[in-house]
Amino acid sequence: MARVSRIVISSDVDRATLMVSRRQVHLTNLRKPFWPEHGITKSALLQYYSDVAPVLLSHIRDRAMVMKRYPHGASGPFFFMKRAPVPCPTWIRTCPIQHRRGVTIDFPVIDDLPSLLWVVNLGCIDFNQWCAKCDDVDRSDYVHFDLDPGDGANFEHVRECALIIREALHALGVKPLVKTSGSKGVHLYVPILRGPVQKSVWIFAKALAVELARRHPTLMTTEYRVAKRPKGRVLVDYNQNRWGSTLASVYSVRPWPLATVSTPLRWEEIAGRVLMEDFRIDNVPARVRAEGDLWKALLFTRGRTDLDMFLSGGSGA
Repeated sequence: MARVSRIVISSDVDRATLMVSRRQVHLTNLRKPFWPEHGITKSALLQYYSDVAPVLLSHIRDRAMVMKRYPHGASGPFFFMKRAPVPCPTWIRTCPIQHRRGVTIDFPVIDDLPSLLWVVNLGCIDFNQWCAKCDDVDRSDYVHFDLDPGDGANFEHVRECALIIREALHALGVKPLVKTSGSKGVHLYVPILRGPVQKSVWIFAKALAVELARRHPTLMTTEYRVAKRPKGRVLVDYNQNRWGSTLASVYSVRPWPLATVSTPLRWEEIAGRVLMEDFRIDNVPARVRAEGDLWKALLFTRGRTDLDMFLSGGSGA
């Protein structure tokens, strides 16, 4: 767990300037309600992220960050922003990524607590980081599956689906990690050796998802089009492995009514009666203090899966 000093953010003032790691961080609109029905203000959101920074930062640092800004709180309108705003503090690092037609976008990178507080102050509730690190944005170090319940499906179906995918991955000698999405479903992640390009990672995820949906047609689907998706199924979304796609990071607060958090779980919790609303902005910091980072295996260099073993011809290596 990274060593990050905890700071206390006042809820009694509307503006504050903090000295954090020898950097000045200006915070504004601290009393603005972000979840007014629960009395959760912007200062409470900032305090949450300060409290979980020791575990969160290790998972998002050195990755381009797509900003999803909610200037009026969780139930208000939002907009996506990829390019770091100008002006921004000189200590905000950027990650240049070339997109179509040669356009290069300078994404912000959240490496430390000052950067974390700065981006939350912009109204970012959750964090959506690039799948690959900035030194090679085309080669991810994990593959993931987003399990999303459709109409007529519920969280019990999601948990059942997650356990089936885990069993299939175990049969391949792969050990996945699991977390709540913080919204309706769960995310499964597999740490992999960097090597295959993102398209190859996507190919592996698609092959596994399609095969499992074929074997469990009354529970799972891979139909991406909502209008054609069968009712009562869990979407095994492999498309989030596309180049440039992002998922809400671990420990992200989500803009849902209870301020739920995308939280690492033990597999026995998935097999039990765990619910999405069990993990919220008000109780996850205590869970982290008691349990530590249940997703620290995603940060290890050892024990990563060599995806090329499952890709015909080692494509992307």
